[in-house]
Formats: sequence, C-alpha cells, structure tokens
Amino acid sequence: MTEPRATYRIQLHKNFTFDDAAAIADYLAALGISHLYCSPYLQAAPGSMHGYDVVDCRRLNDELGGAPAHERMHAALRQHGVRQILDVVPNHMAIITPDNPWWWDVLENGPSSNYAAYFDVDWESPERRLRNSILLPVLSDQYGFILDRHEIQLERDGAKLTVRYYDNRFPVAPRSLDTILGAAASGCGSEELAFLADAFGSLPLSTATDHNSIARRHRDKSVLQSSLERLINSRSEVGPAIDGVIAGLNRDQQALHALLERQNYRVAYWRAASRELGYRRFFDINTLAGLRMEDERVFEDTHFLILRWLKDGILDGLRIDHIDGLREPEHYLSRIAEHAPDAWLLAEKILMPGERLRGSWPIAGTTGYDFISRAGGLFVNRESEAALTKLFCTLTGQSAEYDRLAVEKKRLIMSEVLGSDLNRLTELFVEICEHHPHHRDYTRHELHEVIRELAAHFPVYRTYVSCLASEINPDDQRYLNEAVSAAKADSPQIDSRLFDFLVEILSLRFEGELEEELAMRFQQFTSPVMAKSIEDTVFYYFNRLTSLNEVGCNPARFGTSVEEFHNENAYIQKTWPLAMLATSTHDTKRSEDVRARLNLLTEIPDRWYETVTAWTEINRSYWNSEEPDRNAEYLLYQTLIGAWPIELARIQEYMLKAVREAKLHTTWTQPNEIYENRLANFIGGIFSDRKFIDGVKAFVEPLIWPGRITSLAQTLLKLTSPGVPDFYQGSELWNLALVDPDNRRPVDYHLLQRLLIELRSATLREILERADEGLPKLWTIYKALALRADHPEWFGRGSTYEPIAARGDASDHAVAFMRSARAITIVPRLVLKLGGRWKDTVVKLPNGVWHNELTGDRINGGETLLAVLMEKFPVCLLSREEKP
Repeated sequence: MTEPRATYRIQLHKNFTFDDAAAIADYLAALGISHLYCSPYLQAAPGSMHGYDVVDCRRLNDELGGAPAHERMHAALRQHGVRQILDVVPNHMAIITPDNPWWWDVLENGPSSNYAAYFDVDWESPERRLRNSILLPVLSDQYGFILDRHEIQLERDGAKLTVRYYDNRFPVAPRSLDTILGAAASGCGSEELAFLADAFGSLPLSTATDHNSIARRHRDKSVLQSSLERLINSRSEVGPAIDGVIAGLNRDQQALHALLERQNYRVAYWRAASRELGYRRFFDINTLAGLRMEDERVFEDTHFLILRWLKDGILDGLRIDHIDGLREPEHYLSRIAEHAPDAWLLAEKILMPGERLRGSWPIAGTTGYDFISRAGGLFVNRESEAALTKLFCTLTGQSAEYDRLAVEKKRLIMSEVLGSDLNRLTELFVEICEHHPHHRDYTRHELHEVIRELAAHFPVYRTYVSCLASEINPDDQRYLNEAVSAAKADSPQIDSRLFDFLVEILSLRFEGELEEELAMRFQQFTSPVMAKSIEDTVFYYFNRLTSLNEVGCNPARFGTSVEEFHNENAYIQKTWPLAMLATSTHDTKRSEDVRARLNLLTEIPDRWYETVTAWTEINRSYWNSEEPDRNAEYLLYQTLIGAWPIELARIQEYMLKAVREAKLHTTWTQPNEIYENRLANFIGGIFSDRKFIDGVKAFVEPLIWPGRITSLAQTLLKLTSPGVPDFYQGSELWNLALVDPDNRRPVDYHLLQRLLIELRSATLREILERADEGLPKLWTIYKALALRADHPEWFGRGSTYEPIAARGDASDHAVAFMRSARAITIVPRLVLKLGGRWKDTVVKLPNGVWHNELTGDRINGGETLLAVLMEKFPVCLLSREEKP
C-alpha cells in the first residue's frame, strides 16, 4: 500500500449516495486528497443518515445505490488516483426488525436461533420471568394499558404471522402457532391445517441449544412454513379461517396476552431498559445491540464483504469504530491484520491525558482526536484560566471542580442510563462471592456500590486486561490502582477489602469462568460510562470554555504549551507516523473554526467578562421574570460568538440538544416541556432584540480575521505534523458548524470545485481579498498537499521531526518545526495578544535557499525575521530548494 497523503471524510446517506461521491472524485484528486474516507455503507436501517445502524453485513446499502453504484464510485476514484478507506462498525448492529434478519431469527427462535450466539444476550437472567427471553422496551406505557387500548395487534401476511406495535414488528414463535392454526382448522374443517397445527406445536423447544435440536427445529419449521403457504394458496377457506382467529385474539386482551407470553421476547414499557435490559447495547441506545465479535463465526460473517474489499484492493484500510466496545480489542485487530497485513488500520480510540495507545496493537494509530487536543490547546491563553473560571462560577453558580463533577455525572449515568448494565455486573459479582467464603456475606447492595464507585473513579475509558495474555499490562494495573485508591478515599463507608477483591478479579488473579466474565464485562462497561457521562453530559454542563469541551480533550486542562506540542509530535513520529490527524469530524461538538474563534476569548478575558455580565442584565427580562438558567445562557453566548452568523432555527435546535444532554433541567427520556419552552422563548426574545444582536455582531467583528488566522494555523499544523491529515466534508472552507446534525448539512461541491479552479490562477492578493469565501484556507490545504505529493518522504514513515525555537519579544507566539530537514512550518498563536507585532522575533533557518509555498517568495537561510516571513500570508510553509 502506498502511504496515504490525506483523507477526506464524507457522510453517505440517501441524499448523498455512491454516485454523488463518484462525482467529486476529480475535485478530491485536484485538491490533493489520496484517500476518500467513507462513513459505514453496509446495509443500514431505512433512512439512516450516518450508517452506524447496520442491519445486514452481507450487502451494500440500497439507499446509497447498492452494488452497481458502489462499482461506479470505485471506478471513478481509481480513474482519478484516489484510494478508499471505510468506517466499519464491529461492536453492534441495529435491531430494527424485520430489517435485521439475524435479530429477527433470534426473536423468532430464542436460544435455538442460528444467530443466538451472535448477539451479546444474557439468556440466563437472574429474573426468572426474563430467563430465555429478550426484553424489548418499546412500549410507550405499561404493558397492560397498551393491551387494554388494543395497540398491540397480531397480523398475517400470507403464511407469516407477526406482532405489530405501531412501526414495530416482531415474529411469532413457530411453536405458538399451534393454538391459532388449531382453532382455524376447527373453524374451516381442514384436517391438513390441524396436522400442521400439531406439527408446529411439536417443534423442538426454543430453549434446546444442542446441535441436533437446533438443526431439526430450523429444518422442520421451514418445511412446515412452506406447507402452510401452499395450503393457504390452494384452499380458499383456510386464510379467512386463520384471519378470524387472529381477529378474535386482537379483541381478547387475555388471549392475546397468553400468546405473547409464549414468545421468545417480552415487549415492555421503554423505561424498563434502564434496569432490566438483557442485552448489551451501544451506550444507551436500545435499538443497537452488541455483537459477540470475539466469536470467530461472528467475525467471519460480519466481515465477509469488508475482508474481500481489502483483498481485492477496493479498500486500502479501515477506521474501526468504537474499539473500546469489543471484548478483546487487540485480538480483533490482529484478526483483521492477519487477513489484510498491508491494510492501513486506524482505531477510534479516545485517549485521556497521559494515556498512550497500546504499542502491541497492529494498527497505524488513532483516528486523531488526540491531535484536536494537542493542536487546539496551543491557541488557549493559559494566563486567563483564573479569570474565566471566576466568570463561569460567578455567573452560573456551578463549581469548577471538574474531576468531582465527572465522578458525579458517572454516578448519574450508571443510575439512570446504564442501570441494566450495572445490574448485570452486580449479578456476576454476587455469584462469584458465593464461591469465595471470605466474601460471601456481602450484600447485593454492597457489591453493586463497589462496582459503581470503582467505575465512577476510573481515570481512562477502559483497561485491556486479556484472557489471551500471559500477564497484565503495567498500564492496566496502574489504572486499576488509581481507580481503587480514589474510590476508597471517596467511599469510606465501603469495606476496603471488597475493593481489593474486585481489583484482584479485574486483574485476572483468580481462575474461574465467572471471574473472567466479570473482568471482561467490566472493561466493556467503563467505556460507555465515560462516554455518556463526559462526552454527552459534562461537555454540555461544564461551560467554562466550550472550545475545550471536545472529544479527546479534558476541559480541566487549560491549554497546551509549545514544548508539550513538540514533545507529543516527536512521540507520534517515533511511534505512530501514519496515525490520522483530525481537527473536525462527524463527532466533534464544534467545528475547528468555531473552536478557533472561541479560543480567542482567552486573550480578552476582561472584555468578555464585562460583555457577558452586561448581556445577562439586559436580557434578564426575556426569562419572563423567572429564575434564569445562567449555565445554559452562558453556553448560548459562547455558541453565538463561535458560530456567528447563525440562524435562529439552528441555534434553537442546538440548544435543545445541549440542555437535554446536560441532564440538569430536562433530558431526552424525560423532557421538561415547560423549561424547554422557557429556553426557546428566551432565545427567540434575544434574537428579536436588535440592540442585542448588534452587540453580538460588534463583539464578533474584530474576532473574525484573528479566528481565521488561528484556523489557518491549526490547518497547517495538521497538514505538516507527523501523521496523516484528515479533512471533514466542507471544512476546506470556513465552516462554523456545531454538533450533529448541524455538522451534517449538505456540502456545496459545485462551489468547492469552482473555487479550487479559480484558486489556481488567482494571485495571493486576490486570495486574501476573497477571504470571506474561504480561499485562504483552501489555498493553504492545496499548497501543503501539493508539497506532500511532490515529497512524500519528507512527511511519512521514516521522516524526521525537529522543533525550531524562535527568539525575541514575541517568541512565545510562534510554533515552528522542520520535517526531514527539508520543510519548515511556522504558525502564529495567541494572535490577538500578538497583534501582528513580531518586532525583533526571529527564527534561524538552516543554510540553503528556502521557498515559501504559500507566497512564492525565496528566502536565504540564517536568522530571519518572522515579520518578514509572515508579511504576505498569516502562516508560513517553507521548502528547501537546495541542500547546503
């Protein structure tokens, strides 16, 4: 595989298909992109706008154009020299029935399904009523009231009977057809139908899991189903007789209840999912069920097409989604690498501060969230931390103790969102303690609490303790020790010996199937706890500086020093030179350009303090004399500054999502309409206030160009730092996008293609004059990628990275480094404080003649004033024309 130069991420859906992607192949090639990076495109749930809800791994998504359109896209990309990588989803599948044939088979046949082992289902629930049954929390009310209102109905389509609840459809277990068909046979006098009724009732039980019983069940039910189909088609009285029985069942709640009790699933009130769900989900999404990817058969069946595409060269690599959801991540990655040893593999792994990607993983690196933190932090003025902390606390009344807040929100998530997962772990721990006399007297509540507290204090997303490894990784042991020390200190009421026992189990120091199961499942639990509590709660609650509330970032870390940036870049060059570098993704809470502008607030803390304080006073009346929600209000003001100009509808939608995610006054599961209406009225009120809007415009105006300079600096750092730069669709121009769905708005590729064509013949002056159109950013990307194309050896594997120190009054405002002694990047930071006044600040260029790729100027080596280098364009990219 040729080393990748740059990737371009697109979001495929019914409104942007394979053919639409094919149509931009020439544009991507002209821009300098080497790899199109596609969102998942196996068959997803109908209407999916992202592709992560796969329902069938054996075929391409029909809404994208299916196999024929996929072939056309591949041909177009190859024609223009663009390769392809694909986002894949190994952790889960969407269980939208009947679109997912595997899940449908599980619901129809229970543990006897051919796919029962594919999904991470607990068939041995401690609740006898749920044993060998799958809880389906889809009802809007208690089951009995739903029955009373006749909202659950039995339906027939030919020989197929289904249970319908509005848009939800479920199969009828074959054995339970006996009473329906038997009653219909009596009604129409059909002996053949009576025979089929008895035969269906004699099928092997769904709880039979031996090979012979499963094989006989599926063979016999298939034959019986075909026979029933023929009988209905050949005897006109049979269908109406069955329909009559069905109509009677639909009128008789008790009879329908009796039929539902014979199914391999239990339809239930949606709130039951928080405590009793018997299958592992993707986070808290009930319609996404976890897969047992550690099973070889599951791996082969879910990756059949993907591995074939890698083998045939249709794909160069994969982006592995949610690697932390898998039971054995390294084992999974090793299997991919065995099938495709030359593939470029990237893992969506969120690294916490100080955490390192496992060197034993056979991948090229992460998908680049760590670079968002590393690079973005350069543009945060650390000297303003105290001032912005004071503003946040004074205005909102919230605490700035981030670590304490994180623990509190983890407890909240485990209590209200992931309760069923926690209960599942607790049950395992109860069984384990029964076999350990020193611990069997602990109550279920104590065991529940010790698991909860250890997870709440976990410092990283998860550990990677493996049953396949001979010993525990020192990093894993360290994280476990850190967690247990913090949990003990925060929970003195819990017997410390119980904490120690749990950590020993999680370290695999005890042999036993149950002990191993708890250790492995705990690791799959802490990751969603971290994600839901931090990414989807704290990031909408801790609003001190929202540009830091980003995936891969820690809002408690106020900025990055130049030295820290260089050290991390040097580490990446040494260990993961082909890792992905991201600044905006489909998952980021704010685009790179929004964050760039917001970071400027750290350079004007006094002005920001005065402005926000004034705004809260003049806008108080729009809260209708009720107590204001200052936390949401402060988030709103930051959002307006970062994303201005923005339409009322966009900000309304964003703020509704934000306050529900914050889970303070309203949530997705328990929306507080009164509060939400108050907030909507407040936003509408201030948007109608011309004086306030003029004030926003006046505040933003002087930040626009400095924000763009910061964006250019971020972009050039991404383009030339160790790793492979990734560009999210549309981010090659200024893109003031918020979290999804805002960041999935259509991209105008006709505009982009036209601008790129015009760019090639434009003068530097014209490019800067057309800054509002985004040409400076497009120009920076175009020229840097051209340099990478001409000299890939300067930037890829085997290249070198060397920091360059600036000297002078403004030296702290410069970030400079050299790649392979042939290319130099110089960008400004904290540009408001700099004010363009480089004064006597210089960098020493190595001997030789250097060419400025962005201005066309030629510079001789030696000490060079930054004022000269930055005079014509805000950032600088130099290439050496000749060796010394």
